[in-house]
Amino acid sequence: MFRTVYFFVGLRYIQSIRRNGYITFTSFFSIIAMILGVTALITVLSVMNGFDQEIKGRLLQVIPHITVQPPQRFSEIEYRAVLQRLVDVDGVETVVPMAQSDVMLSFESRQIGVRLRGVDPKEKFAFDFQDNIVFGGLENLKEKEFQILVGSQVARKLGLFVGDTVQIILPQINITPIGIFPRFKSSVVAGIYQVGAQVDASSSLMYRKDLLALLHQNDRFSGLQIHLSEPFTVASQIKTMAPFFSEGTVWRTWQDEMGSFFHAMKMEKRVMSFLLSVIIAVAAFNIVASLTLMVSTKRLDIAVLRAFGASPTTIMKIFLVQGTLVGSVGILLGIFLGCLLSHNIGALLANLEILLDMHLFDPSVYLINVLPSKILISDVVLIAFVAFVLCILASLYPAWQASRIVPSEALRHEL
Repeated sequence: MFRTVYFFVGLRYIQSIRRNGYITFTSFFSIIAMILGVTALITVLSVMNGFDQEIKGRLLQVIPHITVQPPQRFSEIEYRAVLQRLVDVDGVETVVPMAQSDVMLSFESRQIGVRLRGVDPKEKFAFDFQDNIVFGGLENLKEKEFQILVGSQVARKLGLFVGDTVQIILPQINITPIGIFPRFKSSVVAGIYQVGAQVDASSSLMYRKDLLALLHQNDRFSGLQIHLSEPFTVASQIKTMAPFFSEGTVWRTWQDEMGSFFHAMKMEKRVMSFLLSVIIAVAAFNIVASLTLMVSTKRLDIAVLRAFGASPTTIMKIFLVQGTLVGSVGILLGIFLGCLLSHNIGALLANLEILLDMHLFDPSVYLINVLPSKILISDVVLIAFVAFVLCILASLYPAWQASRIVPSEALRHEL
């Protein structure tokens, strides 16, 4: 008889160990899933922030931060007078006269529309732009030679290379006795630049005085292009400079020019965040499963606590603490690993490229040698907050089920 009792007691003890071991494994798996979710989300968002910063940095070197277009064109003397007032404004680096026009480039029966902008190789903007030229150089732009620099995407679509002759079709017409014809000008490609953004497919450069002569504007400028030391202060700078110009002046910023591009990047970041949040949601479901299993295996313990006076609210708080504790451990470890990986991901990929003897990011395509990464505290806090809220929500149902256990029924079934 005693052997039979010992057998059943031992069997129940073994079953309890197996159940507790399975619960422990489930909780451990929940922590691992939460760590992976938080780490992946922080790393991916940091890399996307790095690319965003890299692209903005490249764009802001080659496009004007503020474009000013008065109602009427102004002469060289008027430009010098305005220049003296603008250079005294804090934050203004360079002010150059604007000469630009939308044109059509044609080469071997292929055409593409671009914005042709006038530059002077002696200006600071030109020196900053020099680093983006992959073939040829700014020194090839000389007065009265009407040569142009084209973006890499334009060159690829038209099949151009340095030294090729391209036809520039202007948005003007020539009226002749035999009919009306569009104005065009043959131009030699002096260089090809690559910024790695939309500018490569939509912009070309020409010596400013040549472009003014081509447009029959002589020394009359259609506006100003202003470069700032802090490009993100364009709104406040416009308020400061507005009194220097007459009413009807049109102001455009780099944010207006590239608004759709940066909006697309922001939308891509949101979509990627949503997709990777599924991993955190899976970790939350694991917490639900582990707590539900724990409630079913701890019915007798819950009944004993209730019999000794524990209220349903107390039982509910116990399981809420259990679920949030499991989730918090995963969140904290995920934040640590995510920040560590994001900070060193460039060096890790560089070492991986050396180990595999291959380029994961070809510099000729992506224009980067090291994978950029930028950790934003706001992203980390938001990820931690969302994950913590999901952990609490995942713990609510099992905790509520535990609080509903009736001591008499649980003890009767167990005994």
